[in-house]
Amino acid sequence: MLADPGLDGLARAYVGLALRLDRVLPGVLDAHLGDAAEVARIADEPTPDPGDLAREADRLRAGLPGEGDTARVAFLDAQLRACRVLAERAAGRQVGFVDEVERCFGVRITRDDPDRYREAHRALDGLLGGGGDLPGRLAAFRDGDRLAPEHLAPGLRAAVAALRERTAATVGLPPGEDVSLEVVDAAPWSGFSRWIGPRHSAVTVNAGIGHRVTHLPLLVAHEAYPGHHTEHCRLAADPDGLRARPERRVFLARTPQSLVAEGAAELGLEAVVGPGWGRWNAEVLAAAGVPADPERGALGEAVETVMARLAPVRQDAALMLHDEHRDADEVVAHLRRWLLVDEARARRMLEFLAHPRWRTHTTTYVEGARLLRPWLLGAEDDAPPREVVTARLRRVLDDPPTPAALGVGPPTATPRPVPARAVRTPWLRRTVGVDRASPGNR
Repeated sequence: MLADPGLDGLARAYVGLALRLDRVLPGVLDAHLGDAAEVARIADEPTPDPGDLAREADRLRAGLPGEGDTARVAFLDAQLRACRVLAERAAGRQVGFVDEVERCFGVRITRDDPDRYREAHRALDGLLGGGGDLPGRLAAFRDGDRLAPEHLAPGLRAAVAALRERTAATVGLPPGEDVSLEVVDAAPWSGFSRWIGPRHSAVTVNAGIGHRVTHLPLLVAHEAYPGHHTEHCRLAADPDGLRARPERRVFLARTPQSLVAEGAAELGLEAVVGPGWGRWNAEVLAAAGVPADPERGALGEAVETVMARLAPVRQDAALMLHDEHRDADEVVAHLRRWLLVDEARARRMLEFLAHPRWRTHTTTYVEGARLLRPWLLGAEDDAPPREVVTARLRRVLDDPPTPAALGVGPPTATPRPVPARAVRTPWLRRTVGVDRASPGNR
């Protein structure tokens, strides 16, 4: 690809804008893969004025060329549009929730159809069998799937090692990459990935929610392999690519980039393991001494597949809370009714949805997975070969499309895979850390 000095200059200015935006809206920067001196230089500047940052986003967006590398221009245009509204929020301007979501993520959200939830409930009813009400049977199944506290650490290590190996063999991992595991006792999320660099992430896991056998590989796949850590370390290992695309040096939450990344992370387990991941996971954990039954693992996968159809319930709840300004108790009742959870779990979900930093983040999981699923995994009755799926996943990790482009169809070109690395087992410690979260409501 030929260099475009004008576009490269705009891309470098976008990186500076992103770093300055993080100073007035802490936490919006998920990761920076460039030179640490760049971060230090901007950190030494006077605190920027959010209004100036909003105007800078407008100036850069107006300067984008109308021809040339259209995909790259579309990425920068979408990101700068989000930066504009984030700067407005940092300046104290009130922005309607639905408008904020649309301007940040490029999707317009509405409440989902309750008939879809009723269909999912009927499917769960058939899977779980037995007597009693459906919430009680689901709770009983999940209680039977619960990991004992002493099995969380070995279970995490086993899941990380197995998914690292699978990701290295299918997507590719650069040499020297690593993940460390950390455990906290209370948080409004189930897991968190924090980029430390170079090629190193810390994944923080909330032990307080009581993890389940079936949930463990979903969490590890989302945060580490082939999720957020994999995306970051593949890019960090390609300095030529970062020089050619300076805008890829930063990862911004609350932007279209975040929506696509979260959608890919949500689907990561299906992409690198595929159907049968529940039985596969149980066998991995059992080999590590963690009690896990393959038959129950298969049922757990079936249950999680149906529960994924209920994911929009969380977005409904965010709309009720922030757009319709419904009472918290009404939102909790909605979560309890459709997600079939008890009040304590529903209130933990509410805590995540109400948090100022995370109030729009549920959309990245719901709409990201909804947009990306047909693009990455194909139609349910016409799934592409595994090698095609993993080639598409590499494309998403290395050069993600915008949400608007996801409706066009999957790519035909396959990016260069990064060589696989030897597998090592991470260490585990107890600490506190924050960065990018998985919701604690599976």
